[in-house]
Amino acid sequence: MSDKFFFKGRQTPKPKHESFGYNTKRVAKPGTSDNPLTLVVQSVERQAEVEAILSQHNLLANIEVNAEAEENISELDGLLNKPQTTRFDKKPNRNDLCPCGSGKKYKKCCG
Repeated sequence: MSDKFFFKGRQTPKPKHESFGYNTKRVAKPGTSDNPLTLVVQSVERQAEVEAILSQHNLLANIEVNAEAEENISELDGLLNKPQTTRFDKKPNRNDLCPCGSGKKYKKCCG
């Protein structure tokens, strides 16, 4: 027989609040003084170009000049080229006025 007829109270203990909700220990934002970007470039001229981009966007980075290593500025590209959220216009409900301006309801005009 089940417990639900004889047991008064909570059968499963209430979860602790620490494991749910907002994350209070967030990772530091990249490109700040706490978490600078690590970039590798091949020449001093390229280092000057990257420093100009960093100063334009108020970011901080540790830039290493190494002619033998492959250039790696993917962290910087990831911060600068964030994808934009696509937003769609709200479709009118059936009983709203039609957006074409006829004065009729949407369901009778363009719906």
